[in-house]
Amino acid sequence: MAKTPKYPNPKFFKAKDNIDWKKQWENLKVCGSIFYDMFKETDWEAFKNGWKNTLKMDAERIKEEYNAFMALDQQGKLDAILYGEKRLGRLYAKGAMATVRREWRGIKDTAYDFYEWARMWGMLLMTFSKDLIPALNSALHYRWMISYFCCHGFMDKNIMGQRGRALRMSHLLIYDIFRYVAENLVLLSKADRKNGNSEELNKMLMTFDEMTMGQIMAGFPDLCGIPYQLLPVFLVSEIDQLPCVPYIDAVESFGLPSDTCPVPSSECGALVIDALPDMGCGFISSSMPCDGSTMASSYFARRFPNTPVFHLCFPVRYEDESVLQSAAEDIKACIKFIEDKTGAKWNWDAYFTAMKRFNKETSYELEKWEINKTKYPQLLGPCYELFRKWNYEMDGGLFPEGLKTQRKICKTMMETYEKKLPAYVGGYEKYRALIWSCPAHFYANFSNWLANCWGIYALTEMEALNMTKMLNTTDKEEAINDLCRLYERMVMRRHTNGGHDHVLGELWRQCENFNANVVIMYQHVCCKTMAGLQGLFDDQARELGIHLIWVEHDLMDPRTVSRKDMRGRVNNYMVNVMHAEPVDPTLIDIDDEVTW
Repeated sequence: MAKTPKYPNPKFFKAKDNIDWKKQWENLKVCGSIFYDMFKETDWEAFKNGWKNTLKMDAERIKEEYNAFMALDQQGKLDAILYGEKRLGRLYAKGAMATVRREWRGIKDTAYDFYEWARMWGMLLMTFSKDLIPALNSALHYRWMISYFCCHGFMDKNIMGQRGRALRMSHLLIYDIFRYVAENLVLLSKADRKNGNSEELNKMLMTFDEMTMGQIMAGFPDLCGIPYQLLPVFLVSEIDQLPCVPYIDAVESFGLPSDTCPVPSSECGALVIDALPDMGCGFISSSMPCDGSTMASSYFARRFPNTPVFHLCFPVRYEDESVLQSAAEDIKACIKFIEDKTGAKWNWDAYFTAMKRFNKETSYELEKWEINKTKYPQLLGPCYELFRKWNYEMDGGLFPEGLKTQRKICKTMMETYEKKLPAYVGGYEKYRALIWSCPAHFYANFSNWLANCWGIYALTEMEALNMTKMLNTTDKEEAINDLCRLYERMVMRRHTNGGHDHVLGELWRQCENFNANVVIMYQHVCCKTMAGLQGLFDDQARELGIHLIWVEHDLMDPRTVSRKDMRGRVNNYMVNVMHAEPVDPTLIDIDDEVTW
């Protein structure tokens, strides 16, 4: 009986390192010098006073929480012990980089939450131990690696307010994401010619633009594909709100206009200050979801001239099937590029096997949507949002564990729906919402705040509503055509390319499907594609009687619009237009200016 292939292949981790210890020592001396300068320049008196202040604030907070608990009647105390706290704003403190403590979720859920906390740490330690030295080297080479030490804080914020099965589902989803991230961080560190310098691994490794979907690698089971900018730029900006700021400033100092989208700006800036690894035997770029990716790829090509680049460029008017042949030729050329650079050959059996998994995952996704369309939506919050995008774009059927997780989620979701259990501590929804346009990376847990503060349940978001057509897994030519259709309709591109009905008309159709009466409309201030439709959105929302709440942000740059400003737009609308009362008043005004 044939063994089920593992992804990623264990032999990738076993590839031989070729570490240049002299260079590592020189880098260590530079890092040591920086640490020494930081030590010398630290105002230790201010540091001491800061800690005294913190301890004083902690003492006051503990006293306040104790008095609030003692003021409850007997039933209130019992509910707080068994089912958790309901005043989540008390978890934030001015100037704190993390919440002041872990959330108390009741005895059962807190115990489960701690178990998952420990399980996550165990997985991370076991994964990084697969090749520890290059991973540690990366932490000394790249400032963005340090942000991944905040991943548990990121997990805590993304599950805030959740209880019962909703909490369990979120943990399952974020665990899979971080397992993928940890494995790829090790491989990235191992391959990086500044660190592990594994020539053996680099011969088997193709890198991708972070917005290029990974399904094409399913046909190359003996190769490794890594979304190149995802780990140092894209994802890390969701864990920590500040790591992309130096990259943006760096590239703007070279003359790039400040109103450019922060995604390509951050990628280009990271290349300018040499904050990205040198790895792989080729790079696959694309024009997805927009031309910003093309700009970033041009910087990559200049920074790493010895790495060959292939540019996938799919037709914009993708609803016209007459353009399909052009897209198919592009896919075939990309496959040949990978074959030529690696010596590997495309494997149809491997591709069809992975796409059958992907199709099954798609069917599970459709099941989730059907439940969220009902009066008792069950799978909500940022963990689901992140998992959907990761599963659709990076996993793409390659990761067998992803299908197992999908199966567990759908089973749990149905059980919860049948019992009509609420997803959040505040109880059942007050408002049914869709989230539209591209979200702020520096406020990944915004949908949880909406639910906990105002009872606004985000049922789904634009970036989750991608192509759901089952891919052909028998006919080779049609399989290529379906792969083209999938890429043409990937995250964000499906709605922002091919005509305005894809983003404008699609919103109202989905509002009807999900029975949504509120739209959280992100206004990414540097996105030129969406800016031209603002008036049409407003006019049509009024005609349909849908509450449209505009929330400005600058994607990866919290200096333009802060998280507090984003919440203020919702608060103002809910108070002055909806005349609503908050579910949790302590979340109306919180100080998270410097938190991860």
